[in-house]
Amino acid sequence: MARRPAKAGGSIARGGGVALGEAVFRSLCEALQAGSYRAGDRLREEEVAKRLKVSRTPVREALGRLAARGFVEPAGGRGLIVRNLDISEVLELYAMREIMEGAAARLAAEHASATEVDALRDIEQAFVEASAADAAEMAGEMARLNRAFHEAICRAARNRYLDNASGELQDWIALLGPTTFSVSGRPSTSHGEHQAIIDAIAARNGDKSEQLARAHIREALRCRLKLLQKQ
Repeated sequence: MARRPAKAGGSIARGGGVALGEAVFRSLCEALQAGSYRAGDRLREEEVAKRLKVSRTPVREALGRLAARGFVEPAGGRGLIVRNLDISEVLELYAMREIMEGAAARLAAEHASATEVDALRDIEQAFVEASAADAAEMAGEMARLNRAFHEAICRAARNRYLDNASGELQDWIALLGPTTFSVSGRPSTSHGEHQAIIDAIAARNGDKSEQLARAHIREALRCRLKLLQKQ
């Protein structure tokens, strides 16, 4: 049975010099990252336009961009559906993620300010507090904080091209569905891995930062494969 379409956020704020089609596109990407849309969900032009309170023209443009990037594909009848990645795509995705997260951690060890290191510790403390609550209820919050953690490292790397590529990679990761923090024991092991990465960045040890970040992503892949086996 097809799932009911997930609901994204409300209307799009105008202004800021952003074209409406671009604003709709960003809104849909954010909805993917937030899990408001999942693999198999149907996106209909008229429904998205009504939800975001815009005309169908910018929605058509945004959906075309999502299709061009491979995030959605034609559905039977009208509309598009969010793609479901196969196992080979998942492995390729995590292979690239390992390379990019490793590079970001290495560069952050070279460039991160003391304030940025403190910010990483603050994010991680919030992650610990979330993980101490009911795991099932807080998995989404842990996933949000985890994204914030990795985004903060990427910003500290001071490389705009890496930052842009990492942002696109996060959009693909959003297609994978449930967070790996739903795997038993993953929140606590992830915290240990995060803490080690922060310490290596603070110590300005680029080699160790990269090695730890890559190992962290390999462990995330192991948990992802566990989830996929259950589907």
